[in-house]
Amino acid sequence: MPSLADLLGLCKLKVVLLILLTAVVGMFLSVPAPYFPDPVLVVLASIGIGMVSASAAVFNHIVDEQIDKQMSRTNKRPLPQGKVSRNQALVWGVFLGVVGLGVLQFFVNTLTMVLTFVSLIGYAVIYTMYLKRATPQNIVIGGAAGAAPPILGWTSIAGTQNIEYALLLFLIVFVWTPPHFWALAIFRVEEYKKVDVPMLPVTHGLAYTRTQILLYTILLTLVTLLPYLSGMSGLIYLTSALILGVVFLAYSIRIYKNPDDNRIAWRTFMFSVNYLMLLFVALLIDHYWLITLG
Repeated sequence: MPSLADLLGLCKLKVVLLILLTAVVGMFLSVPAPYFPDPVLVVLASIGIGMVSASAAVFNHIVDEQIDKQMSRTNKRPLPQGKVSRNQALVWGVFLGVVGLGVLQFFVNTLTMVLTFVSLIGYAVIYTMYLKRATPQNIVIGGAAGAAPPILGWTSIAGTQNIEYALLLFLIVFVWTPPHFWALAIFRVEEYKKVDVPMLPVTHGLAYTRTQILLYTILLTLVTLLPYLSGMSGLIYLTSALILGVVFLAYSIRIYKNPDDNRIAWRTFMFSVNYLMLLFVALLIDHYWLITLG
């Protein structure tokens, strides 16, 4: 029998926590300040969304087992190491998905359950089983599933009320995904070549990918202004978005100007994770800053 640690190792917990952060921020932003969402509903929605996200990660591990065995970044995962069998992983993934969707259906609302299920299919089936191996635009198209959590958080509390603001959060994560993951793909380009996964640096070359990272980062910086321009957020968020955007652009420019230093790509990837986390924390702080002053 696999240990709990091995089963949790299939869940990509760091990714799930980042997903939950964007979902929870969506929950709080769906309620006008100075009010707060029902804390019980926040907890239940987080459990459901978190479990389904973990389920998607498990299915990703199952589908990518042979690829993971050949890549240094992933060959220590429980499946390549033989600590968990495919059948055990499958049961675990189904359990997480069914229970998570059940929590959303019975304790949150049907809309959030349906959207979460669609996101699960989008990531675990459409992206992992098809897009990842079919097109260098896999990250761009498949990014829609990864960008859904802010919408899931929003609908879990407010349904479709003012959902256009949740779509702005979706757009931010959607545009953030390509430069985030392409930086990693540059750093790991030889491994992606070895396993024949058509990531952009493999199919179009490193120079083209660096250009795309820079262009997408410029677009991301512009997109992050939309919450302020739409009246959703204020100056605290705007200042944070501009500072974070300038730093991200600086990393992207360094990637563009230093083609022989892959370490910059790795640093850019790591910063991009912190970037998204800090950006969403800024959204939350900005939403309630008047309460703090009061």
